[in-house]
Amino acid sequence: MSLLQSIRTVIAPPHKAATPFLALTGLVTLIGRATPWRATRWVGHVGLAGLAFCLYFFRDPKRVPPARANLALAPADGHVTSVELATPPAALDMGDQPVWRVATFLSVLDVHINRMPSKGIVTRVAYHAGQFINASLDKASDLNERNEVRLTLDDGRHMAIVQIAGLIARRIVCYAEEGSRFEPGERFGLIRFGSRTDLYLPHGVTPLVSVGQKMVGGETVIAEL
Repeated sequence: MSLLQSIRTVIAPPHKAATPFLALTGLVTLIGRATPWRATRWVGHVGLAGLAFCLYFFRDPKRVPPARANLALAPADGHVTSVELATPPAALDMGDQPVWRVATFLSVLDVHINRMPSKGIVTRVAYHAGQFINASLDKASDLNERNEVRLTLDDGRHMAIVQIAGLIARRIVCYAEEGSRFEPGERFGLIRFGSRTDLYLPHGVTPLVSVGQKMVGGETVIAEL
């Protein structure tokens, strides 16, 4: 990624989900700055810091998916923490045969917009309440609060995207509804503040990424379908 691209990522406009947070921190900043008493000026500094953090955290940079068809793209920014065979979530009715699962951990510094890995139709969405342990741990896939999405490809195969809340994250946002059609790289939700996104590939598809690799949501190729 070039320096110009890095700058554009940092100063990208915020996602609409940031609106209430920007309004709150902006109000606190104005109140603190407008108060004539020196003893309360720290409120304005705290508000300004919060405003800057929200602008950075909720940034929503433009992404350009590869022109090639039949690819599975990264559903989130972050670093790959595991690449292993795993049974798809039972609620998505994808069978009990293990498939390759690529887990991407998002720190609070990563872009938190989730993007569809391929073209297809959402055929099932399942939400599960749960714990908020460190999302980088393997058991987070089964224990943490999460939202599971089954994407049916045009050829009938399925893949699953699972949004997992983390140690700090307390809110999963998903705009995908059953019957909705998505294009590769299209936004479908986000998680705040720090989380994990798992991608379960179709049967017989092998991932091309390794643990520790940096992911760019909607652009990095995870596998060929």
